Amino acid sequence: MEQDIDRNIFLDNILAECKRGNVLHQEMLYKHFYGYALSICRLYTYSNDEAVSILNDSFLKVFSSIEKKGYNNSIPFKNWLRRVLINTAIDNYRKNSKHYYHSDVDEAESVKADINIIEDLTVEDILKLLDQLPEIHRIVFNMFEIQGYSHKEISEKLSIGESTSRVFLTRAKKKLRVLIGKNF
Repeated sequence: MEQDIDRNIFLDNILAECKRGNVLHQEMLYKHFYGYALSICRLYTYSNDEAVSILNDSFLKVFSSIEKKGYNNSIPFKNWLRRVLINTAIDNYRKNSKHYYHSDVDEAESVKADINIIEDLTVEDILKLLDQLPEIHRIVFNMFEIQGYSHKEISEKLSIGESTSRVFLTRAKKKLRVLIGKNF
């Protein structure tokens, strides 16, 4: 309990200095949350380089927001940062997306996989599987299954219909089952 209070005081001090534009404290905040932030960004991209780019864009938004209006501590900073990271990843997708719709999943053959294999997958295995999904399927899968967004929230953020979000999630799961069956 005391350790949590110390962490909160530490973070509050860093955020106060970031509000003043203190570059040293901005760097401390960046380094403190780097691993956490990168893990979220990587879920929405195909490469570490692109994930770092999204992470850097996100932190520019964070620092700008903190300096202009301060951080509203009504929600935990880590939760607020997560939302900024996800929104930046979605913005990056929109900016770079040429097509929302892909249809390679329908051609996938059905393969039965041992359900217990999932327990043996490493983080690297999971990322490799996610990297094989079409980008929109990957984003919808991450937002729904990992981040806990509803289909309504996904549809609003990605400017797609709720039913389209459900279809993309279904296709992502189907493709992942096939990939697990083929690779493991």
